[in-house]
Parts: sequence; structure tokens; C-alpha cells
Amino acid sequence: EIRRGVVHRNAESEVVSGIVLKLFGENTSEVIERLYDKVDAVQASLPDGVTLVPYYEQAQLVSQATWTVKKSLMVGAILIVLTLTIFLGDLRSTIIVVLALPISALVAVIFMEQFDISANLMSLGGLAIGIGELGDGATVMVENIFRHLSKPNPENRSKLEIIHQASREVARPVFFSIVITILVFIPLFALEGVEGKMFKPMAFTLVFALLGSLGMALVVSPVLSAIFLKQREHRELLVMRILKGMYRPALIMALRHRLILLVLIFSGFVTAMVGVSRMGTEFIPTLEEGSIFISVAMAPSISLTEATHTIVELEKIVIEFGEVREVVSRIGRPEAGSHPHPVNYGEVQIELKPYDDWPTYKTKQELVEALNEKLSAVPGVQLNFTQPIQNAFDELLSGTKAQLAIKVYGDDLDVLQDLASQVNNAIADIPGLVDLAVEQSFGQPQVQIEVDRERCSLHGVPGNEVLELVELAIGGEVIDQVYLNTRRFGIHLRLKEDARTTPEVISDLQIRAPDGSTLTLGELATIRNVIGPIQINREKNQRRWTVQGNIRGRDLGSVFADVQERIAERVELPSGYFVEYGGQFESQQRAMGKLSIIVPLVFLGVFLMLCMSFASIRHASIIIVNIPLALIGGVFGLWYTGEYLSVPASVGFIALFGIAIQNGLVLVGTIRQLEKDGMPLEKALIEAGMLRLRPVLMTQMTTILGLLPLLLSSGIGSEVQRPLAAVVVFGLTTSTILTLFVLPAVYGLFHPKP
Repeated sequence: EIRRGVVHRNAESEVVSGIVLKLFGENTSEVIERLYDKVDAVQASLPDGVTLVPYYEQAQLVSQATWTVKKSLMVGAILIVLTLTIFLGDLRSTIIVVLALPISALVAVIFMEQFDISANLMSLGGLAIGIGELGDGATVMVENIFRHLSKPNPENRSKLEIIHQASREVARPVFFSIVITILVFIPLFALEGVEGKMFKPMAFTLVFALLGSLGMALVVSPVLSAIFLKQREHRELLVMRILKGMYRPALIMALRHRLILLVLIFSGFVTAMVGVSRMGTEFIPTLEEGSIFISVAMAPSISLTEATHTIVELEKIVIEFGEVREVVSRIGRPEAGSHPHPVNYGEVQIELKPYDDWPTYKTKQELVEALNEKLSAVPGVQLNFTQPIQNAFDELLSGTKAQLAIKVYGDDLDVLQDLASQVNNAIADIPGLVDLAVEQSFGQPQVQIEVDRERCSLHGVPGNEVLELVELAIGGEVIDQVYLNTRRFGIHLRLKEDARTTPEVISDLQIRAPDGSTLTLGELATIRNVIGPIQINREKNQRRWTVQGNIRGRDLGSVFADVQERIAERVELPSGYFVEYGGQFESQQRAMGKLSIIVPLVFLGVFLMLCMSFASIRHASIIIVNIPLALIGGVFGLWYTGEYLSVPASVGFIALFGIAIQNGLVLVGTIRQLEKDGMPLEKALIEAGMLRLRPVLMTQMTTILGLLPLLLSSGIGSEVQRPLAAVVVFGLTTSTILTLFVLPAVYGLFHPKP
């Protein structure tokens, strides 16, 4: 066979490279473990001097990413236990609430097994997000039971009666709050494409865990309280006494100046909305893989030998960096054709040493910039810096190996090439747009053979016979098979090189006419040297030319807006030609468009459930006010941490809104109960706030502390979860203030006058 590919390693020697593909639905880590067992068996049968050496595998990445989430889960759980102990001041109550965490997680794991959901970065991320929420229902239930058991008992009621009454007080709001939280996550199930594959496991895991927490709060916690809690007066810890001493006068002041408070909060909300409109956007933060993958495009006219020489020059530069452990390059296409690239395309995969062993550069970004500067000095190359999985990810999204793809469609290749060059020139200086390159599909020297149908007809030679001669003599054809033991080889027949390389010698190829005379190919066809396309790409039944680039140091949404504006201003498209945009922006638009439809419908459903819970539109509306106000902290969190508005951040807002409803529902339920008992409104607002201060602080603090390790984590995999954690942590901080002060103020403001 004609050689079309080369694999090279460390600028030293050629190697043979193999790629192992995992079957759909299999577990990556398990497959790699089984693979290593087979590698040992195969190695034993190989000749001396031939060794199998893995240079890239995903098992390590999977292990590091999942460990990042597992570590955050463990640290978050410890912080939650400490928080509950401080606020409850009772070890037995704390243990009952803490049991909700492993039991709810166990329920989630059981359902994950049933639905074939693996323990991966996103599914474990669902548990990390929910670790603080899983104990919220049990916290409210046990805190209320504990408070009732700690009060004086002049009526001499039994412990079971007290627990029953305390459970009934909060059972309805606990049930509706958890069900509403589950309902809020329904939009994640509507996501499709790559974003659906990523976030559905998170949604499933979180919903399973919340169902477990519902059973724990309504059934298990009251039973355990009846067994382990004692009926005796209990003095609150100093921390709670101090907090209540500070909260009461602050709440009274908020109620007296409720209009000023609402104006300030409304101003903060408007500011947050303006901030959202100006915030940068992206699809999903780039997952740090610990490797560098460089796509290299060279001149279409280059030979495989010269392409290999160019790639080796790049390898020599790369291997000199002290941060690099190994570099393996692929040029052209492999025999199996899994990546059918032309010989002017190469892939340089760089494996890095552990970050602690890096001698010069502190971050991967600095290393990439240094590599780009050194490698760009090599003539005749276009470089695209990415990562192995991200490279495949981008190619699946748009058919190109970059984050942003600008596709020009039309009929004429010359016009398409010119338009692509115009697009490239128009957007070349846009800030944040890097690795910009026009598709290298034109410029290959070719021998063009056009059959002259009139001459063929004159001599009685069918045109297909002429083309068959060209195919066999120049392109070659497998005419038979040779067997060597169990191996089979094709016999590839064609003319030797000096008889098929120039138009002159090709013209002398002979073909027999039906009358027995001999004709030359030059008499039946026009043969000439031309410069033509190396390949013709098609999409949507149109010819296509692509300009591609990556985004670094700026958000995707802003770069894309500038790209659209520049192309509209500076590129004039002829009739029949049009431009489309692909890559991550396309997926982001699809995900955000889907959420913009589903989320309002879900919130309408939440509002209806609140109406069912209170049998009152007014009370439901008061709680719903807490949802947009929670946006203030979430937006500030993204700004403070330097994150962009992305799909994970949107998921964070969804989670934040669900949690914000929970405490509002419990607080409004308490205010209504006190009013029913005959307490005046102003006093009911203050007393309800004092009664629910501890459970509100406990539920919010446990959720915040549960996610705080994920927010502060810097390990592999934390990039995807950090925007979500930032939204929830900062959003809950402001939401807690709003629940404790704004909600009573709004309740009093819109309470019907007697």
C-alpha cells in the first residue's frame, strides 16, 4: 500500500502507534484495567526489542477529576457536621441530621446503579452540589422537634405527642420545599447534545439524593428523634444567643424602614441585571486535562517525507522544555483510517510532568504561550493549541478542531477560498481570538486528465475504458491476495514511478481500439499539470470552506459578537453564498435557548405548587420574590471569581433558586401559623424570624460550606464545577439576608389591612 502516515516520538525515531477505542456505555477505568492485563500478555509474545509503551490514557484524568469532587465532598461533609454541632448544641440531634447525608447519598447510588449512571465528574458533582441540601429537610424537622422538646411542658404531654405535633408543624413546608427543589432541576433533563450528556447525570443523581432526603426528613428523622432525643429543657449555645441578640433589633429596624430596604434591594437587583447583560459568556469552562495537543497544518503541496521533517523540527523544540515528559506526533492518516487526514496535517501530543516538577513556568497558560512563540518561528506551519479530549470535543461539535468555526458555503471553490481569506483578514486582530487559520485545502500540484469524448467516439473507444486505464496505471489497483500463514496481503499493481509522474510519459500510455489499432492516452484525453484542491469539503449539500480559531483570555460570547460584526461590515457575500458559525458557541446558544423556554415554565409550575401549599396567591408571590433577589449574590459571585456566564453557571442559578424557595416557604408558613394563633402581624413577623433564625442559618450555612471546597478547589475537574459553586455560595449568602429581612418586610407590606 501507498504510505500515507508516520508516527514519531521525542524527535528520536519512528514508532508504531495504536489507538484503543472504548465501546459505548463501557466504564473507562475498567476498560483500561482490562487492557493492561492484555498488554502484558501481548508483550510476552513480541520479538526482542519491541515493547508496548502507553503514552496517553484517560484513566489518570478520570481518577484525578473524580478525586477533586470526592475530596470536596469529604471536606464539605466535615464542615457541615461542625456547623450543625455549633448551631444545635446537641450531639444527638446533630447525629440524626448528619445521618441524612450518607443515607440520601446511598439512595442516589442505588438508583444510579439501576439507571446505569457511573460515578463520574458530573454525577459526583451532583452529590457535591446537593451535599448541603440533603440535610436541609432533616435539619428543619429535627430542629423543630428539638426546640419543642426543650421547652417547658406544663401540660405534661408525652414525648411522642410533642414529636408528633412538632413534625406536623413543618412536614408540609418540608415536603413542598424538597419537591419544589426537585421540580426546579427539571430544565436540566431538557438539555440535548453535548450539554445534555454532561448535565443529565448530575440532575439524575441530585434528584435521586433529594428523594432520599425527603424520606429521611419525613419518616426517619422523627423516628430517630423519638428514640434518641430526650425531653428536657435545653439552654441555647452562646453563638445562637449572640446571633439572636443581633438579629432582633436589626429585623425591627428593617420592618420600620421596609420601603427604604425594598428600594435598596430593588436597586441591587437592577444592578445585577445590568451586570448579567454585560457579563461575558461561554459554553462550558475548559476542563484542564494535563496534556497539550497541537494540530499542525502545512502546505497542501508538501510530501509525507517533508511533512515528517517539519514535525520532527517541532518535536526538537518541544522536548527542550523542562516541563515536557514526552511528545508523540502523528502525520497524515493511519492505516485503519480512524482519522483520515491528508499528509499536510500533523498532530503533536505533549505529555507533561507533574506541576510540582516544572522548572520554569508556573501555569500551563504560560507554557502554551512560550511553546506558541517558539514553534511559530518554524516556517510553513499553522498551529492550533488545544487538548486531546477538547480536540475531539470541538471536532464533534462543528467538524473542525477549534472552539470557533466560521463556515463559508457556496458553489465555486475559487470564490470560497477568496471569501475565506477575506473573513480571516477581517477578524485577525480581534482580541482573544488566537490560533486563527484558514482551511488548507487548496494548492496541491496535480496531473489533470480530461477525456475527450469526441475523439473517443471517433476511434470507437468507450470513455470508461480510458478512465479504467488511468486508475490502474497511475492510481493502482489491488488485483489479488497473497497469504503468508494466517496473514493476508493485497497485491497492489501500478506502473513504476518514472512512467506515471509527468504529463509527457502519461500521454504515451497505450490503449487498444476495437479495430485492433493502438492509440496513446494523449490522443484520447487532455493531460496537464494544475494546482488544485487537496480535498473538497461538503456540508448541507454545499461546498464549504472553513476559518477556525480558539479563544484565550476573553469570553466566547464577546469574541463571537465581534466576529459577526466584523464579517457583516467588511465581507460582501455574492448571491448564493452564505456564512454559518459552529463550535462551542452553537452549543451554548442551543442550551441557553432551551433553558430560556423551559425555566419560565418550571417557575410557573413552582408558583402553582406554592399556591397549592398555602392556598394563597399572595403568599406564593411573596416567596417567589426571593427567587430573582437571589440573583444578586450569584452575579456578584461570578464577577468576583472571574467566571463567565456559562451552562454550569446557569445550572448554579437553577439550584440557587430552588434553595432560596425552601427557607422562604418555611418562614412564611411560620408567620401564617402565628397569625392563626392570634398573634398581631408585627409581632408575628418578629417572632417567626426569631423562631426560624436557627434553621434558616443552618440550612444555608450547610449548603454554602458544602460547596465551598468545590469553589476553592484547584484540582483537575474543578474548572467545570467552579462557576456553579460560585453562583450558589455567593447567591445563598445574599439570599439568607433577603430571607431573614426582606421577606418579613414584603410580607408586612402586602398584608391585607384590617
